[in-house]
Amino acid sequence: MTKRIVIVGAAGYSGAELVSILLGHPRVEIVGLFGSARRGGSGGTFRTLADVFPRFRNRIDLPLHAADPKEIAALRPDAVFLATPHEASMELAPELLETGLRVLDLSAAFRFRDAAVYPTHYGFTHTQPGLLETAVYGLPELNRHRIRTAMLIAVPGCYPTSSILPLSPIISAGALRLDAGVPRRPIIDSTSGVSGAGRALKESSLFCEVSLQPYGVFSHRHTPEISAYCGAPVIFTPHLGAYERGILSTIHVDLAEGWTGDRVSHTLHQAYNREPFVRLCRPGTWPAVADVRHTNFCDLGWAVDENSGHLIIASAIDNLTKGAAGQAVQCMNLCFDFSETSGLASLPTN
Repeated sequence: MTKRIVIVGAAGYSGAELVSILLGHPRVEIVGLFGSARRGGSGGTFRTLADVFPRFRNRIDLPLHAADPKEIAALRPDAVFLATPHEASMELAPELLETGLRVLDLSAAFRFRDAAVYPTHYGFTHTQPGLLETAVYGLPELNRHRIRTAMLIAVPGCYPTSSILPLSPIISAGALRLDAGVPRRPIIDSTSGVSGAGRALKESSLFCEVSLQPYGVFSHRHTPEISAYCGAPVIFTPHLGAYERGILSTIHVDLAEGWTGDRVSHTLHQAYNREPFVRLCRPGTWPAVADVRHTNFCDLGWAVDENSGHLIIASAIDNLTKGAAGQAVQCMNLCFDFSETSGLASLPTN
């Protein structure tokens, strides 16, 4: 049976990526496209998606409307994707859930159980703490069974996905070296393409200004998300790369006594050998952004210095697919009992 889908925030990069993926999905129909609740005025049609992204000409002719929960519910969708700012998702999700709709939110509005995280790291007060208790973190490799029955799914951030997938299995297996009983924090250096900054006009994202540089040092809002779901505090430094899309994360881990390269390899293979979207590189081979571009894969490569007990593990994802829209569709597939790879096994290039 075909499922009816609405996308809110379709004029952003992640929203447009959702449209691209779902147009090729054999089991869904896009029945409504909406802009962010914080843009486009109050109601009414204001443009088509092809006006914003000409690649959609003759592929989808639905108009873009300003987001209105009543108009969305009237379309009788089976699921609603929110590719909206955090505050907009926080405002829209409760009304949509009250009408019985399943919501997959790509913002950070429901990723944390503790509402106190939001004023500190996101600059706003969370007004829906009850929903924080019921939302399910949408990383299928960690939370597959809970995602299947969830009505509100908090799709992970792109940097967190690239960090949690390599770190979670080895941390949960007890691989971190301890200093006086305290785990040594993994060090994560991640570089993202400019699309990770969104479509908002920023001087640092302009073609003639963008350069490889760190930002958000010791203060990036994704640090608490990574720490919460990988299982240990981390040191995370993001970098802006002078390319369009993709994330490469290089992670340093001091291993506990008894941990060898073979043990790390066994742990990662045990965790991911049967995962459809995690690819483990052969020894001596390292992930590359080009290898995952326009795919829902996360590629992992690693090496251990046996003398020092130091692990370097690297991951590569496309920030707009496995880091956003593709992962959201993977969660949707689980909710509707579709094949988890449906619509994602062979993605079109844009």
